[in-house]
Amino acid sequence: MQTQHGFLVVDADRERQKIVHTLLEFIGEHCESVPPDALPEGAQQAACRVVVAGSEVAEEWLNGCQKPYITLGWTPVKSNGAYLGALNQPFKLSQFQELLRTLSRRQHFHHEHHFSGSDARLFRSLVGTSKAMQQVRQMITQVAPTDASVLILGESGTGKEVVARNLHFQSNRKDGPFVPVNCGAIPAELLESELFGHEKGAFTGAVAARKGRFELAQGGTLFLDEIGDMPLNMQVKLLRVLQEKTFERVGGAKPIKADVRIVAATHRALPQMIEDGRFREDLYYRLNVFPIEMPALRERADDIPLLVNELLSRLEAEEGKALTFSQGALESLAQHPWPGNVRELANLVERLLILYPNQQVDVGHLPRTYQYGEVSHFDAAKEEALEREALMSIFLDEPLSEEMEAELAAPMAMAVDGVGAATLPPDGINLKEMLADLETDLIRQALDNCDNVVARAAELLGMRRTTLVEKMRKYGLGKSLD
Repeated sequence: MQTQHGFLVVDADRERQKIVHTLLEFIGEHCESVPPDALPEGAQQAACRVVVAGSEVAEEWLNGCQKPYITLGWTPVKSNGAYLGALNQPFKLSQFQELLRTLSRRQHFHHEHHFSGSDARLFRSLVGTSKAMQQVRQMITQVAPTDASVLILGESGTGKEVVARNLHFQSNRKDGPFVPVNCGAIPAELLESELFGHEKGAFTGAVAARKGRFELAQGGTLFLDEIGDMPLNMQVKLLRVLQEKTFERVGGAKPIKADVRIVAATHRALPQMIEDGRFREDLYYRLNVFPIEMPALRERADDIPLLVNELLSRLEAEEGKALTFSQGALESLAQHPWPGNVRELANLVERLLILYPNQQVDVGHLPRTYQYGEVSHFDAAKEEALEREALMSIFLDEPLSEEMEAELAAPMAMAVDGVGAATLPPDGINLKEMLADLETDLIRQALDNCDNVVARAAELLGMRRTTLVEKMRKYGLGKSLD
């Protein structure tokens, strides 16, 4: 099979199959169409996202397929758990898009990756098919079962804590606690007590003994975020704990065993800080046993559609509102430099869900900072809606709206204006027939001049391709969409 992560349309009804195929291509999906009796061997394992199946396709084949599927006009008695619903004639674009949204929520990421001996659900936050993200996931899988210290590097907002949590849940300490502490958010005079705890009366205000983060993380993982912001005096004490595997509470003398795995993270350049005397070199090498570098979002822009899907699936589950992005909007987002990385993208998606609930976001809906290329406010969204309506009318015999009727009539009015003034004969004329003949003649001329290339002919006539196709069908000019 040639389809890669697209749709496989299996139907004996050729006309219905062509409609589905055209709709899928029109909304930008890759697809392949075959009749049921021509399915090649191994088609059940084809690398497609979903199967669209006519009634002639046996339920046994679908259950063995292990792919999500949409049925065409029938409902299976039993399914493999991945059944998404029936697509009934006439096919409504809104119904079709809702099925695709359901598919996206169920399958947008995990089918791309398989981790031996690990649960792929743990990697949902590490979305991406880029080489850099594949390397990150591979490194997590390799180091997680060990107790080696890990240093996670990367810009702010790239998901360093997500990596730390995945390391913990993939490790032998997964049943223990995961304790994060932001070294840059705690005042220097309180950091020692926060990490190691204190005894009653150790300092003014210490009215009771208190466990520190090291004790709370016993048997689990201690995540030291923004380790580059830790004061030098605390770096010395942390180094001692890492070397001796023991510590004392502030104001106490009893050694406590430190049974924790250390994972640290920073957005700072630690080697430069060492040269500047702001970070201890010996601590750096204690922490940097196994470094993992998170790529910036601008370095993996191809992952943005997957990230958007993941963020939307979470927000839809929490808010009960849906949102989709047009291809143009996704392409515009891919050109943004993303100084805030994935955190910035998450904030943008949440903002758009609030502004445009249950709608499709186009380039014109994006904040100006995220708009790249030519944007004419919401005209692009309107244009797309009109084109879709024209396509639906062509294939599904649905009535056109008054707005679309005006769109179809406008090019003809322009053509008549271009011919020049005409004189009305004394006996009168059949204006409708005359205009139809004139329109047919102009369309034929445009097609002849463009070697029957519909898209180029449409440009000559000042109309959209779908509008021209509708007029060709109306006048029986015999040019197909193929």
